[in-house]
Amino acid sequence: MSDSARPRRRYDASGRRTRAAENHARIIAAAAELFLERGYTGSTVPAIAERAGVAVETVYRAANGKAGLLAAAVQSALAGGPERAAVPVEEREGIRRVIDQDDPRRQLLAYAATQPGVWSRVGPLLRVLDEAAAGDEELANLRLAHAEQRYTGLRRFASLLAERGALRSDLTIDRAADVIWTLCAQSTFESLVTARGWTHRQYREWLGATLASALLEDPAPAAHAGSSSP
Repeated sequence: MSDSARPRRRYDASGRRTRAAENHARIIAAAAELFLERGYTGSTVPAIAERAGVAVETVYRAANGKAGLLAAAVQSALAGGPERAAVPVEEREGIRRVIDQDDPRRQLLAYAATQPGVWSRVGPLLRVLDEAAAGDEELANLRLAHAEQRYTGLRRFASLLAERGALRSDLTIDRAADVIWTLCAQSTFESLVTARGWTHRQYREWLGATLASALLEDPAPAAHAGSSSP
C-alpha cells in the first residue's frame, strides 16, 4: 500500500481544546494565588507560569499580560470558577434562581444569598486591585470597568423589579440600583462579616430583609428577622 493510500489519523481537536481549557484554568488559579500571596507588583509572569506548570509563552497566550491575568482572576472569582466565567452572567445558575423567582421578596432573598460567596471569593482580589490601581492607569481602568459592570447588572435587576410592579412608587430605577449598590457593597460585607463577626447566614438574612424594606412597595415581614443579628 502506498503512503497516499494509508488512512490518516483523525485530528483530535476536542482533546486539544480540553487541554487548553485545563491549562487556562491552572494559569488563572496560579495567578490568583500569587496575587494574594505577593501582591500585584510582586507577582511575575514567570512565577505564575512556574506555579501553573506551563511555559511562560502559554501564560502570555492565556491573557493580555499581568493586568489581563488579574482581570481574568477577578472574573473567575465572581463567577465561581473559570468555566462558569465563560457562561453569560444571566445564564449562570445563581442568577437564574434570582431571575426565575416570581415573588419579588424571594427574588431579593435569593440575590442576598449570592453575596457572601461572591465577596468571600472576589473581595481579596479586589483589594489587590485597589492597592495596585493607584499607580497604574491600566489597572485603574480595570477597576472602573469592574464597577461599571457591577452597576449595569444591578440596574438590570432594579428594572426587573420595576417591570413586575414591585418597586416603591417613590423610587426610580436608578435610585433603586443605587440602593442595591450601597447595601450590597463589599464594604458592607466586610464591616459586618469580617470586622463584626456576623455569620454568612446572619448577613444574608439581614441583607434580604433590608433590601425588601428599602425597595418594595409592600414588603412582607422578614422571617426570622429577630434572629439575624449577632
